[in-house]
Amino acid sequence: MPKELVCTAPRTLEFRSYEEPALTEGQVRIKSQFGAAKHGTEMSLYKGVAHDRGAWDGALGVFHPSTDKEAKPFGAVSLGNMLVGSVIEIGPGVKHTAVGDRVLVYGGLRETIVKKEDGGHWGGYWKLPKNVAWQSAVLLDPADFAYAAVRDGHVRLGDAVAIFGLGAIGLVAIQFAKLSGATPIIAVDVLPKRLEVAQKLGATVALDSSKCDAGLEIKKATGGRGADVCIEYSGNWRAMQTALRGVAFGGNVVAGAYPPPYGAGLDLGAEAHMNVPNIIFSRACSEPLRDHPRWNNNRVYAQCVDLIFAGQLDGPTIVDPVVPFDKLLEEYPKIETDPNSNIKLGVKF
Repeated sequence: MPKELVCTAPRTLEFRSYEEPALTEGQVRIKSQFGAAKHGTEMSLYKGVAHDRGAWDGALGVFHPSTDKEAKPFGAVSLGNMLVGSVIEIGPGVKHTAVGDRVLVYGGLRETIVKKEDGGHWGGYWKLPKNVAWQSAVLLDPADFAYAAVRDGHVRLGDAVAIFGLGAIGLVAIQFAKLSGATPIIAVDVLPKRLEVAQKLGATVALDSSKCDAGLEIKKATGGRGADVCIEYSGNWRAMQTALRGVAFGGNVVAGAYPPPYGAGLDLGAEAHMNVPNIIFSRACSEPLRDHPRWNNNRVYAQCVDLIFAGQLDGPTIVDPVVPFDKLLEEYPKIETDPNSNIKLGVKF
């Protein structure tokens, strides 16, 4: 039987076997060849960190605090979020897919997966051109988040842009900022490997915020003006504080991360008050988007897919390390325990 990687309790991994379902109308079976983890979201699941804000009320635009204080059972959580594989079986009614087609899908780290030809982003797949590296293909998610952040921040030709948090989203945002004509592009993090990769991908300045006053250095790197746009994707309050310190007067600070409550420390007086920035919250994975109805998830995905297929995103530099599927019980925990060795964990089946 095929198997998949699951988290059964905080920091507890195992391979779980599963039954292969029979294909129904419009479905295909895909054999996984490569995959990737989604570090930020998955680490919350892996660590068992929960921040219960209550139930979201879409009509009123508020969370209703939960009154249930009992701990919920953990259950088994699938890990991983994107796969590249080969179609090995075609179900009834499939019209435009053949056995052997190479495809990209959303899915956990598992040996096979079933998708529908017209299933949309989550339930379907994208056919991959032969010249597209699998590492670039699995950047589709985070590319949608990075794309939305750059657009929502109104990055324009000649803008100075500072990007905080150099995980996969931040590193793709550097590439999008470069494509937009931004200069300089300032990368901020505390991990040496990520700062090095950021420079390879187009950052003109790399700042280790554990070793310098990064907000002040951003001002120095921009002739004293500050960054026209700061994009914060670490989810750390210190990074947000530095963005507010380093932004230009009237500039934009994009809050792209979905952090837990910051708690004490974030100072919205000081530079935040004096620089009068626009704080913009960017959401790529829920609708309506900020530029609704002209922009929606379908349009963001289509643009990102086109850029990936055109070779505009460097995936092999970001997807590192790449480990065998059967070594994941040893390698996956290193996302937490050895973050400087992991930018975006890739998997070879």
